[in-house]
Amino acid sequence: MISRFFTALFTKQKMSQAAWTVVAIFLLAVFSGFMIYPKAWNKSVDWLNAQKNKNAVFKTIPNVPQFFNVPFRLGLDLQGGTHLVYEADLTGIEASKYTEAMQGVRDVIERRVNLFGVAEPLIQVDTVGSHYRLIVELAGIKNISQAIAMIGETPFLDFREERAAAETQAILDRYKSLSPDQQRLFSEDPYFKQTELTGKYLKGSVLEFDQTTNQTQVGLEFTTEGAKLFEELTGRNVGKRLAIYLDGSPISTPTVNEAISGGKAQITGTFTQAEAKQLVQRLNAGALPVPIKLINQQTIGASLGESSLKQSLFAATMGVLAVILFMLFWYRLPGLVAVIALMIYTTLVLAIFKMIPVTLTLAGIAGFVLSVGMAVDANVLIFERMKEELRWGKSLGGAIDEGFKRAWTSIRDSNSSSLITCLVLFWLGTSVIKGFALTLAIGILVSMFSAIFVTRSFLRLIVSDKMEKHLWWFGIKGFVRNSEPKAK
Repeated sequence: MISRFFTALFTKQKMSQAAWTVVAIFLLAVFSGFMIYPKAWNKSVDWLNAQKNKNAVFKTIPNVPQFFNVPFRLGLDLQGGTHLVYEADLTGIEASKYTEAMQGVRDVIERRVNLFGVAEPLIQVDTVGSHYRLIVELAGIKNISQAIAMIGETPFLDFREERAAAETQAILDRYKSLSPDQQRLFSEDPYFKQTELTGKYLKGSVLEFDQTTNQTQVGLEFTTEGAKLFEELTGRNVGKRLAIYLDGSPISTPTVNEAISGGKAQITGTFTQAEAKQLVQRLNAGALPVPIKLINQQTIGASLGESSLKQSLFAATMGVLAVILFMLFWYRLPGLVAVIALMIYTTLVLAIFKMIPVTLTLAGIAGFVLSVGMAVDANVLIFERMKEELRWGKSLGGAIDEGFKRAWTSIRDSNSSSLITCLVLFWLGTSVIKGFALTLAIGILVSMFSAIFVTRSFLRLIVSDKMEKHLWWFGIKGFVRNSEPKAK
């Protein structure tokens, strides 16, 4: 078969569109393979560059670049880390503002965790009966106690006024005069100074639209005491910036146009509706403090995560090998083509997982393994239909085209229904279910490409008069070809 394949590729009469398509598929598979395991390319490149640099004649030729290395992103159950569940105390908040308050707190906690240096944290709100909970998953975290202490703090909102230029410069000069260790401990803000106005004086914030320009803006409403403080603050800072800080970080720095009385104000600007909505959530997180209490903590060690990864990869490998043996035994030559397509499919999916990137969990790997079976299922439908067409007297080339054509409807419908299921699971499911749904959906989409495009291109290359006489290789034996049945 290999000699037949290369003959087809490099013989002029056979250098068809299908041959060029197969070449493109192989190049894509090779690129994906290096994407998955860049060391294979980099080691060869290092050796080649070393040999080239030893020879003075070739030293002027630029070195071959290394392949970019993007690691797989592993989830909590594979990388190790901690799973935290917090329960929110909403007793001091109106029922109509529960969802808004929890979304605001979630946003603040996510910012805190990101500042802590955790890569891709998972933070979501969960409702159990009348209880509102916050689920936090921190993969690869080392200092768990510090992270817990930081997460559990109630969000703090305050308003700050702009410092004079001379005062700002004095603070910056003092900062520059410190040693590196002292600079890391330096916490004084050189641009804004704190005032008496804090989040406890803010009733709430809402998303608004200007009636004239329809521009997105953020509305603020203060308490009676807060209105007086805000009027004094804006009165002495007309033409200057007024910064709003949440947990010590600025979230908005609007300019004061005039003294504002009455306890209501608007923040206008060029921000989008999504940005304005996020600002509203952050303001309300500080204006509506929601204490959260840690009620459950599960820590997964790195060694346990590594063991789970090895076991899941072993199970995936055994599953793929079982599928390969079945395809080779039952479908022979088409089965071999399907196996090659399956290997290409695997490299493409894993490369996509790296490029998106997809956070791989045990459930996600299960979704990938399931998609492998679905990829082979499409080939089974096609090959069985091909065998029927051959029994009815079709030529080999006609049977291949007809097999793909008639099997496509079933493949399309079954995979479409599976994709709809994945969409529902991803939309309504928890983090583990979402990982399963995402990897399964990606696998289904690539499997359709593999079965319909890759397998078909390979089969077209092996069509010949010689193969017409050896249909045993296609699982056809022990029968006399009949003419195609007449339509009734």
